[in-house]
Amino acid sequence: MNREERLYYSYAEYLREKYGEKVYKLPVNLPVSCPNRKEGTGCSFCADEGTGFEAVDCQVSVKEQLENSRSKVEKRYHAHRFIAYFQNYTNTFLPLAQLMDYIKQAGEVEDIVEICISTRPDCIRKDYLDAFSVYREETGIEISIELGLQTVNYHTLNQVNRGHGLAEFINAVLTIEQYHMPVCAHMILNLPGDTMEDAKESARILSSLPVSMVKLHSLYIPQNSVLYKEYRDGRIKICSKEEYLNRLAEFMALLRPDMVVERLFSRIPEKNAAFCNWGCSWWKLTDEWKTLMQDKGYVQGSHYNYLDGAALNRWEI
Repeated sequence: MNREERLYYSYAEYLREKYGEKVYKLPVNLPVSCPNRKEGTGCSFCADEGTGFEAVDCQVSVKEQLENSRSKVEKRYHAHRFIAYFQNYTNTFLPLAQLMDYIKQAGEVEDIVEICISTRPDCIRKDYLDAFSVYREETGIEISIELGLQTVNYHTLNQVNRGHGLAEFINAVLTIEQYHMPVCAHMILNLPGDTMEDAKESARILSSLPVSMVKLHSLYIPQNSVLYKEYRDGRIKICSKEEYLNRLAEFMALLRPDMVVERLFSRIPEKNAAFCNWGCSWWKLTDEWKTLMQDKGYVQGSHYNYLDGAALNRWEI
């Protein structure tokens, strides 16, 4: 499938274009928490370990974590350039000097071309971005930032105890944009309470902002989460697999064509999961979604026609 015929702009394609070869993310866990956990129970869908399913214990040095992962990835995937992915909890919730020390440790590992920092929209501040920018200029190592939003429906954000609203996300994106750092938004299209319209509006809002990438997660409910108790007691309802695939198709059709899509479904261990991907493998879901997109005649951006004076354009004024 050539670029004109592709269903979506994949992260693998983006990395090949940017770096000229295959690049692989290596997860890193830092000893950090989250303001939402400090102030309460955290997001209702969050497990005790956060999102650090793939990485080793956070007490292991950054260099050792990266070198251990690198040796495995080189053998299995034949990648020779890497992204250090600070993935767990809220990495900018660390004091700036401590975080910069971890960043510098990662940058000293051979063939690291980028450092990706996962955080929350309400944990973005200019002194951190200033330091990231200086480091990038001095080393030539790219800095990218992943922001957890999950949904644009602020009622749902409140319901899952996210601890921030939509405004904080918009502010964070516009602030980061001043530093020309790639921004990736994390989204869950099937949070309890959300509808097809929320999925569509999510695509529209992301497309209207300087967001470079989106990482989509189908809802995962760990057994040690607050959401698990609500799911077990029948107090929440999760949409069907068919509904999710349709939401994903409509989301993609509305998404700005140049936005990179890093992931379509959750790809995490089913161990200790109360709910994960309707009992299907991520690759099977991907195949079903691709068939649906083809049946609808959709590709990414098929319906990207709603910005820049859409009504004037429609009426040829």
